[in-house]
Amino acid sequence: MANVAIIGAQWGDEGKGKVVDWLASRADIVVRFQGGHNAGHTLVVGNQTYKLSLLPSGVVRGKLGIIGNGVVLDPDALLGEIEKVRAQGLEVGPHNLRIAENTPLILPLHPALDKAREAARGGDKIGTTGRGIGPAYEDKVGRRSIRLCDLAEPETLSRKLDELLLHHNSLLRGLGAPEFGKDALMQQILGWAPKLLPFMEAVWERLDQARAEGKRVMFEGAQAVMLDVDHGTYPYVTSSNTVAGNAAAGAGVGPHAIGTVLGIAKAYTTRVGSGPFPTELFDDTGKLLGERGHEFGTVTGRPRRCGWFDACLVRQAVKVGGVSGLVLTKLDVLDGLPELKICTGYDINGEMVRRLPAGMAAQAAAKPVYETIEGWSGSTRGARSWAALPAQAIKYVRRIEELVEAPVALLSTSPERDDTITVSDPFAG
Repeated sequence: MANVAIIGAQWGDEGKGKVVDWLASRADIVVRFQGGHNAGHTLVVGNQTYKLSLLPSGVVRGKLGIIGNGVVLDPDALLGEIEKVRAQGLEVGPHNLRIAENTPLILPLHPALDKAREAARGGDKIGTTGRGIGPAYEDKVGRRSIRLCDLAEPETLSRKLDELLLHHNSLLRGLGAPEFGKDALMQQILGWAPKLLPFMEAVWERLDQARAEGKRVMFEGAQAVMLDVDHGTYPYVTSSNTVAGNAAAGAGVGPHAIGTVLGIAKAYTTRVGSGPFPTELFDDTGKLLGERGHEFGTVTGRPRRCGWFDACLVRQAVKVGGVSGLVLTKLDVLDGLPELKICTGYDINGEMVRRLPAGMAAQAAAKPVYETIEGWSGSTRGARSWAALPAQAIKYVRRIEELVEAPVALLSTSPERDDTITVSDPFAG
């Protein structure tokens, strides 16, 4: 049986929580391979609703969860999340959660710098969550990160903290923000050690053993392709690679282990924060999509911008993200609309293109070129087979498949876990 990687195919918030929960119930191990606690997955199990940001979704299904080295880990956020789900009756401990020993940590100085920078940008804000994700990744590539393994070596920790403070305090001073002292920060970090070190291991060995034993592994992405630091709408992106190719580096496995790649996309488009959004709607239809879809960020609570389905954008995500099958969510939000529009390309200064270019000015100038499709009057909500869908809804899905050049493997028709039409089994390879 094959492994499965799940990534977003738009700008995130595509409804991954339900889908990863559904797939996690069939996996043996679930691995988070990038991002931090700026992501949010909502999982509904029985009468309990779990809102996860760092914990791999498999832990709510009794599966082994792994936080890979591609994640930047805020210890307080993780420990707080563990306590929160424990209060809901879910047991989380070293028996079902493992963390890569080389995982970089988010320290209090990281969100401080994140927020100070955003404030200094004024009207040119990127729209970060202010949780220190970007500065933590900067430290990782700058080779000055405090990593989980450093908590077991106080002398190493002290030496590395000197270098880290030299860098960050200089930046904070320049931005007019308060600086950090070593002693208090050192004590805080050492206080995490007995709580976090029991979870630590060389997870690449465990994953290699799982491969040898034929276990199913699901690699869980946190954001989406169009937020990828290389392939997204830069600089309005996250600070890590979100494409499936990074599942290998972010977990410690070879690229052959990634398996089937599922790209999750809404039947329309949403985005949180700043940045280009060619199909964004500012009219009553955009407002209707937001209200029906309950479009508010799981982590931030910020209202999401809404617009028509951008097939051009998703096709690009399919190609660079390595997507072999699409998971289309929230089809039911479109029920009753008399007509629907799909973006098939962009008019950029009089030139027709089928990709979103990398240049910021070109992205800002992109005007969507639409194809109009008749809507449907019947309901798709709760449908669990193609036969239960209105004919026009099927036509809409088929047209999306043609335009993005990828088949729909799963179709979600409500927030309920079992309201899913399965076209092909992702774990079958």
